[in-house]
Amino acid sequence: MNPSPTKLPIWQVLACGAAIVTLSMGVRHGFGLWLQPITQAQDWTRESFSFALAVQNLSWGVFGVFAGMLADRFGAFRVLLMGSVLYALGLVGMALSPTVWVFTLTTGVLIGAAQAGTTYAVVYGVIGRNIAPERRSWAMGVAAAAGSFGQFLMVPVEGWLIGNLGWQTALLVLAAATLVIVPLALGLREPTAAQAGPGHREQTIVQALREAFQYRSFQLLMAGYFVCGFQVVFIGVHMPSYLKDHGLAPQVASTALALIGLFNVFGTYAAGVMGQHLAKRHILAAIYLLRSVAIVIFLWAPLTPASVYVFASVMGVLWLSTVPPTNAVVAQIFGVAHFSMLGGFVFFSHQIGSFMGVWLGGVLYDRTGSYDIVWYIAIALGVFAALVNLPVREQAIQRGPLRVVA
Repeated sequence: MNPSPTKLPIWQVLACGAAIVTLSMGVRHGFGLWLQPITQAQDWTRESFSFALAVQNLSWGVFGVFAGMLADRFGAFRVLLMGSVLYALGLVGMALSPTVWVFTLTTGVLIGAAQAGTTYAVVYGVIGRNIAPERRSWAMGVAAAAGSFGQFLMVPVEGWLIGNLGWQTALLVLAAATLVIVPLALGLREPTAAQAGPGHREQTIVQALREAFQYRSFQLLMAGYFVCGFQVVFIGVHMPSYLKDHGLAPQVASTALALIGLFNVFGTYAAGVMGQHLAKRHILAAIYLLRSVAIVIFLWAPLTPASVYVFASVMGVLWLSTVPPTNAVVAQIFGVAHFSMLGGFVFFSHQIGSFMGVWLGGVLYDRTGSYDIVWYIAIALGVFAALVNLPVREQAIQRGPLRVVA
């Protein structure tokens, strides 16, 4: 009988994983604050900026699949190390890009690849391999809450940096900050045996992908996650400009984004805890439906700083609260042997939605002078996502006899 593989302490996995996600997600959540400073300084259109961030989200999704494969095969440490360096280089490029195309390559492709290697798919793989199934949803909620805390912490910091140092110097400061991920990644360096885990199914990558993509519930989870990406990235990037267009002070947008991050600390943690006791498909359906209701009320009510703060707080509770139940269902159905890779594919769907949300926001604004159409699309998609999550089957997939690696 094979001895149980050595696992990392729970506190170490959660502390280092949460700190990495706090920094990585915190930096990206503030990118909307740079839309007007950069486009005005460079004399670019909002569509140009939006397209670069759309490419960033798509790049994150594409590279996330490969980051997941590498993390499953070689462990998270090497992927996090590479992602940290790419993040710093991408932020330097974002600050110094002389043309729209160079800006798209650095802000879009490079930072997107960096985010793939420093966020949920990689960190959740370590959680899945080192934390028992009965505590997995809770642990994923803790990590997701850390990403939300990063938004609460970093967005005001980024706004302060822009106001006091200028947008270019602010980006260079953030580039240096992302290198802190390197020492934190040491805490997620797993023993080789732990990466495979006991009872590992001898299943190739192609077999794992075929099994997942032919499974109806996996397809439905991907469809729902597409909507999640569309909604949160459209709001995160374009709401500061939407509010400024309607005469509200820039500080209102910064406060709103910070409130989203603060309240999502509670929302994501609560979603993780509830996932231990309730059907995760019901949690997901409720989140998507409540998002649509919140947007309808926000558009219907008079636009004031108070209404913005209420909307931001409500959306904050719902913001990344889809992350723990979605990933927990994937691990619950397919196990953890290829979890980072499969999580990467689900997240790729999220990022296609992110691409569409941020890009359409810029395109339709430039065409119509308003964000109204995109708001309406976000409402309809929320209802759609609520409906497609209801039929998801959460039970472990039934397979033939397992072959155990000696």
